[in-house]
Amino acid sequence: MATAKKQSSRGRKQDRARVAGGQDYEVHSAAKKTRGPRSAVKKAVKKVGSSGKRVERRLGR
Repeated sequence: MATAKKQSSRGRKQDRARVAGGQDYEVHSAAKKTRGPRSAVKKAVKKVGSSGKRVERRLGR
């Protein structure tokens, strides 16, 4: 009988720090957080990458 491997929260934490430009709910969440339009979030993701901190900095939050 094999024992189950314990799941770590490391992957989730890393994923929360990112903004997926192709996922509408993530773009909406980032737009709401920065109080800007969704199109600006998508452009910021293309320009600076998917890091949430970089996207926020780019949008001036």
